Amino acid sequence: MRAIQITEFGGPEVLTPVELPDPVPGDGQTLIEVDRAGINYADTHQAENSYLAKQTLPLVPGGEAVGRTPDGRRVVALLGNGGYAEKAVATTATMWDVPDAIDDVTALGMVVQGVSAWLLLRRSTHLEPGESVVVHAAAGGVGTLAVQLAKAWGAGRVIATASSAEKRALALDLGADIAVDPAEPDLKAALIEANHGRRVDVVLEMTGGRVTDESLTALAPFGRLAFYGMASRELPKPVQPANLMSHSTTVAGMWLAHVFQLPGDVMGTALDELFGLAAGGGLKVVAGGEYGLSEVRRAHEDLRSRRTTGKLVLDPSR
Repeated sequence: MRAIQITEFGGPEVLTPVELPDPVPGDGQTLIEVDRAGINYADTHQAENSYLAKQTLPLVPGGEAVGRTPDGRRVVALLGNGGYAEKAVATTATMWDVPDAIDDVTALGMVVQGVSAWLLLRRSTHLEPGESVVVHAAAGGVGTLAVQLAKAWGAGRVIATASSAEKRALALDLGADIAVDPAEPDLKAALIEANHGRRVDVVLEMTGGRVTDESLTALAPFGRLAFYGMASRELPKPVQPANLMSHSTTVAGMWLAHVFQLPGDVMGTALDELFGLAAGGGLKVVAGGEYGLSEVRRAHEDLRSRRTTGKLVLDPSR
């Protein structure tokens, strides 16, 4: 099969098209003929071995795929790795049927970005109707869906941030009430001004560095910040528990892998709701572009330079 393989860690230049033997499923696993694989920002960390889960070489990257099983089921699966290929092996427990009304891009957008947005709002920050929500990177895969879900679930005001006028316009089209440039010299003041002079209740943050720092200081009493990425690769300042107490604020972290440690089928519950909303027209995945195997390096370069919006996918047939 055709695949992308990494034999040394680094930037986009380490992503190499190769021919490999077909993967062989073990007990509790299924072989998938990959129609599309998801391309995520986490993959750029995987390539340089800076992700939360450490990688071993050689490695076929790619943590999600949609395709067909040998018995003809159309499924979307979380893989850990192996998605950048014509065939991949999925664990049965991390594979879900895709309704006919859901296209490949939507299925891939929901299984990581959609469920992440669902968890951030439902579990990490416990959004209440009427509360204000700041969605950083609002034109990205999680951000575009978080904006829509926050509005659908009754947020009083959705404040999007994005790095270009075009991205801010997209966030407004998706339902954000106002869009802010995160490069504002005083981001705390800009967020409070965007919320009619009031501190904000909820922040979804995946940038790191000063964006995290200033967003935390913009929180209202009992406000919550959920941290789920560090795209800038810059650490925020250390959080002092005494400061959290003095302002009655909460900082939460979220890594999707931990959803499988929760009781019950939380992934299945989230996907059922997300697929239902999408099928009814109440939620859409923004298609950010499709790349062939030979174009994977460019896909990672586009991601790292913040030239992309929405959900990126890989077509392994080209």
